This record gives sequence, structure tokens and C-alpha cells, in this order.
Amino acid sequence: MEEAVADCVAALGAVTDRDWEGVRAGRLEWDCRETAAHIASDLIAYAGQLAGRAQDGYVPFEITLEGSDDGLDAADNAGAVHVISTTGALLAATIRTTPRAVRAFHPYPFRHANREGFAAMGVAEALLHTHDITEGLGVRYEPPAELASFVLTRIFPQVRPGPTPWQTLLWATGRGELPGRRPVGQWHWNNNPVLRSERLDLEGITPATAADLGMGGDGGFAWAGSGPADGTRVGAGMMVEQYEVGEFRPEWTAYVLVRREDDLAVGAMGFHSAPDEDGRVEIGYDLVEGARGHGYATEALRALSAWALAQDGVRTVTAVIERDNTPSQNVVTRAGFTRAAEPEGEYVYELRR
Repeated sequence: MEEAVADCVAALGAVTDRDWEGVRAGRLEWDCRETAAHIASDLIAYAGQLAGRAQDGYVPFEITLEGSDDGLDAADNAGAVHVISTTGALLAATIRTTPRAVRAFHPYPFRHANREGFAAMGVAEALLHTHDITEGLGVRYEPPAELASFVLTRIFPQVRPGPTPWQTLLWATGRGELPGRRPVGQWHWNNNPVLRSERLDLEGITPATAADLGMGGDGGFAWAGSGPADGTRVGAGMMVEQYEVGEFRPEWTAYVLVRREDDLAVGAMGFHSAPDEDGRVEIGYDLVEGARGHGYATEALRALSAWALAQDGVRTVTAVIERDNTPSQNVVTRAGFTRAAEPEGEYVYELRR
């Protein structure tokens, strides 16, 4: 967040001597002055959402770049850049001090986001609208690739990576073209989904989380025991492969199972892919060793399979379990699944709508 705002401020600070009013900002309907105000407004609004723990809508306040009631003149372009710097610092501080488990209201697409989601949205606002302003003024702008990648791998999980992260982000937001891909009209970003069961939060992983888990990291979670189980890391690797070919679907991903009482991750559960044309979706799971025997897998499986069967077109949730894995067979049975097939060395269990 701080790096993105600094990059924005450096780029805009270099053109404060230009006339921003009446100059259209790229493909937007706003002029450059209005777009600068929008950047500042969004950054402070995101800080307000997190700091205020907003749950049902936006915190009802706004800022302007005008002078105060004592008659001061409206801020000039340099003043507008200063406001962006200030609101960016406030958002960065809020992100840094907000607990990991906190989620606050944002409409796209699941009506909430965590601190990482708000950071990604803030970075997106800073980068994309700096592009809009500089494009309107005829100045070339390209931020560091890692900033664009940060945005893509957190809130654009459905977008297949392109030649460069910045080109891909511009295309994904209707600001550019990519060879072999249709132009984008309407778009919105996707924060990760979260489902709740009696004791657990099921937090959908992003491509960034999947990549970290697959490479041996903790995915940004504190884990019960020594860390994620091997099955969790294998599943995360599958999610990375799906992202790389454009088949990652935010809601049909893996979910980390987080125990609410202590914010510790106890395992992961998720779908191997989106539902097929017959309305079937396969589910798998793994728990850290120290969390087994407490009913967490059964509880999460009930919640996730019930959610899946409530989605349009989904008729069957399946689980494929090795024949000698009796504990896992007991989990699916307690969750209401029944044995439907017996291929060599495995049992196929189903839960139907």
C-alpha cells in the first residue's frame, strides 16, 4: 500500500504544473482533478471501513479537496497530491493494525473483505487512476510489476496471467488490450469468499495464498501444530495450476479452516474444480494432525457441501476416499454422504440435492 501510494504521488507530483481541470482522465468520464479526488476518497473510505468494522454498508462520511469553512481556497494540484499521500498513509496504518480475522463491508462480490483485500483494492485505485490521469495528460506511466501482480493475485483470481502483470491489469479493467483476448467491458474485482460453521471460518484462498502454501509457506495463517498438512499443500498447487490457465474460480477453490476461538488454521477443504456439466463437484480435505478427532472436518464438510448444493445447477457433491482410510470415510458418512461406487482401491461417496 505504501509503495503504491508513493508511486502514485511521484507520478502525479511530476505533473502538478499542468491544468487538470477539464482534461478527461483516460477513458473515464471524470477530469483529472476529479479523478485525483476519487483516489483520495477511496483510500480514506477503505480505511474507514476497516477501522469502523463496517458490516452492512459504507461508513457514511466523505472528504473533499476544497478548503474548510474558514474561506480557504480549494487545494491546488500539489495539495490534491498531498491529500492522496495522507489518505494513503491512513489506509496503510489501518491495514497494519487491523487483526487478520477482521472483515468489513465491501460489495464485490461477497459483501466483505479482509485487510489484504482492502490493501489490494487500495493499490488498484492508486495505480489505475494514476494511469487514467497521466494518460489524459499524455504522460507515460507504468508502476512496478510486483504491485500489479499483488492486485491480480488477490482480487482478480479469475483472470489468466498475461504477458506482464501491468498489461494484464489494464486489460482486466477495460483499459487496454491483450493479444487473443476480447476487450473487457464491465468488470469488478473479487474478494475471497468466507463461509461460517459452528466453530470455524472457511476462508477461500487466493492465488497468492495458494502459491505461498504450495511453496512451503503458511499462506498468511497461523497454523495449529507444525503447519499445513501435505494434502493442503498439494491442493494449493492444484489451485496455482488452475490460476495459470485461467480456470481458477474464487468460490470453487480451497478453503482454509480457521478456528474462531483462537484464529488458528486447522486444515483445508475445497473443490477440485468448478462443477461439471452434469452438476457434479468433487470435494477433498485435510486436517493438521493435532486437530483431528474434534469433529472439525465433519462440521466443515456439512457447511461447504450445503453451500455447494445451494448453488444453481449443482446437484451432487462427491468425495473419493481410499478404502483403507476409515477415519475419512467416517467423516463423509457423518456429513450425510452415502457410498455410490467402488472403483479399485477407492470408494466414491455422494451427497445429492
